[in-house]
Amino acid sequence: MENKYLLHSKLTAKPGQQKELADILIQASQVVSTAKGCQLYVVSYNKEDEASVYVTEIWDSKIDHDDSLK
Repeated sequence: MENKYLLHSKLTAKPGQQKELADILIQASQVVSTAKGCQLYVVSYNKEDEASVYVTEIWDSKIDHDDSLK
């Protein structure tokens, strides 16, 4: 089994802007998901928690993830 680099992030939106934040991250995912080494980039939120947006990413390596931020 290969080692992968996983990130699971919780972002907090301003009141009433959860869906807007999620939409921005979904748009960004269209670019990020094509980056070298990106295996998964998922944006999600819980309708019962009106502030949080979650991003889950799986990369082949931390280097690939770091390069995607450049």
